[in-house]
Amino acid sequence: MTDLPRIISVDDHVVEPPDLWTSRLPARDRDRGPRVVREKATFGFVGGVFSFERDAPDGDWCDIWVYDDLVYPFPKLSAAVGFADLDNTPVTFDEIRPGCWQQEARLADMDANWTDASLCFPNVLPRFAGQAFLERPDRDLALACVRAYNDWMIEEWCAGAGAGRLIPLTIVPLWDAHLAAAEVRRCAARGSHAVAFTENPQPLGLPSIHDRDRFWDPFFAACAETDTVVNMHIGSSSKMPATSPDAPFIVSSTLTFSNAMGSFCDYIFSGTLQRFPDLRIAYSEGQVGWAPYVIERADKLWAERGATGFGSPLPDPPSSYVADRIFFCLFDDEVGLANRDRVGMRQLTFEVDYPHADSTFPHSRETALRICDAAGLDDEERYLLLRGNAIRAYRLDRYGITR
Repeated sequence: MTDLPRIISVDDHVVEPPDLWTSRLPARDRDRGPRVVREKATFGFVGGVFSFERDAPDGDWCDIWVYDDLVYPFPKLSAAVGFADLDNTPVTFDEIRPGCWQQEARLADMDANWTDASLCFPNVLPRFAGQAFLERPDRDLALACVRAYNDWMIEEWCAGAGAGRLIPLTIVPLWDAHLAAAEVRRCAARGSHAVAFTENPQPLGLPSIHDRDRFWDPFFAACAETDTVVNMHIGSSSKMPATSPDAPFIVSSTLTFSNAMGSFCDYIFSGTLQRFPDLRIAYSEGQVGWAPYVIERADKLWAERGATGFGSPLPDPPSSYVADRIFFCLFDDEVGLANRDRVGMRQLTFEVDYPHADSTFPHSRETALRICDAAGLDDEERYLLLRGNAIRAYRLDRYGITR
């Protein structure tokens, strides 16, 4: 192969346009639904706590998302590409790269970055799994906001020039598994077969994946029935790993993969994958270097204890639920690629993470070439990593992507 296959990125983000909800919600809800106001504000960050003061004459201009009782200044880290200095100070839409939120500019950035297709998570206001809507007390308004976001994703972001390049990824009302199932079916009927979900519902105040009443089964059944992939981004539990309150941020950043690792164990040992043999899940930005040992450890415990102990009577070894069921997403993981045979080369996918701070944009091709060379991937393995596995996992042939 004289060059790398063009990338299909299974983890990017879209900054929600400022008029997304004001243009789609009923008139009666627009003064309470998500909207953007531009104000001068002052900001502080002391002891790990961010603070701000609105309407400050001597402050800096920023765009602020307002939704019912939520007031959230738009942080630079949510649209980091193009900024030399990265911090969490707020910005305006005028300051960020247009590709963060404008379809035409995003497609141009993808072309310049060796990227054919992209799956985009929500970003600023909803957060990675729509947690903002779960946290608001007015459930009727929250459900209308979820549906408005999904309609925008399908009808605008992934339509027109974006069709076949921007792959729909929708969200669900997390507070009700039956409503979530209905939204999965509604979106699937409109062409969306990927859904963002939380890596761990328990920190959000919801029943866990291990819930004895199987709270989430209606949602998983709908995903399996509609051939919808469940995508769990690190941080979608609204909780990131930390060792101590005074540890520097780099400690948490190094450990982000552990959220995916914990969720991986939950989905296997809860029996979710065993109960729903057609269900597929994907761990976005979770990397894969940790997986060979965790799979080995899980299999050994299962063999030693089986149905007689440790509380998870799986009928088959944990490793048997990985192939064609669990997909791992990486952007710079040489260790994971070096151990690809222990996980399965067909389970590994690639991400660009545009426009976040970890993004390899605009050098994703060079990054991919470096890690593929370092791990000694042959031509077929490079194809599988950069696009083939994504095509199979997400059934992208339905969007015209076959090879």
